[in-house]
Amino acid sequence: MARLVSDRAERTAGVTVLPASLDDPTKAPAGLYRVGLLSICGSIFAFFTALIIAYLWRARTAPFWDPITLPPTLWLSTVIILVSSGVFEAARRMFGRGNHRGASRLFVVTGCLGAAFLSSQITAWRELVRAGAYLSQNPHSSFFYLFTGLHALHLVGGVIALLVLLLRKNPRRELVDMVTYYWHFLGVLWVVLFGTLHLSS
Repeated sequence: MARLVSDRAERTAGVTVLPASLDDPTKAPAGLYRVGLLSICGSIFAFFTALIIAYLWRARTAPFWDPITLPPTLWLSTVIILVSSGVFEAARRMFGRGNHRGASRLFVVTGCLGAAFLSSQITAWRELVRAGAYLSQNPHSSFFYLFTGLHALHLVGGVIALLVLLLRKNPRRELVDMVTYYWHFLGVLWVVLFGTLHLSS
């Protein structure tokens, strides 16, 4: 009967210890979160790239294109999301050094900043509505609500992922890293969207 164990095992002096995630079926295998993050960010990037291309193409077509005045609140939104990204990065590094309690405090601060960003976006929408700029007013206003609304929706997903980190007793470092990188991605995406809207308006 053929041996199932390789003959190399007889010449191995040391013992290889597998990661705990491979032994415990309740934990995700190493690298799974990274693959998930790349898939999610890749699809979001492709989607918003298509939207920006459509926006720039439509902006070159004069009929019915009436740029709206962007609310000043959006500058505050930009500052908030950039600060939240910095706080999240500080929390990630603190978690990596083993200071989980301090990292948890910064996670809470990041969540509050995320809520503040969403609140500032809602304020911007209300300012536009009071100014008479509605979703269906013209293509420019439609793109504005589409950009900001979809970005806010993805940020809500980031806030939910952040809550998962806070509710888990001992989250894996890989999960902390991936949620942080996703948050950074949303921050960069917002800067690109806001810059596109600002230059075109």
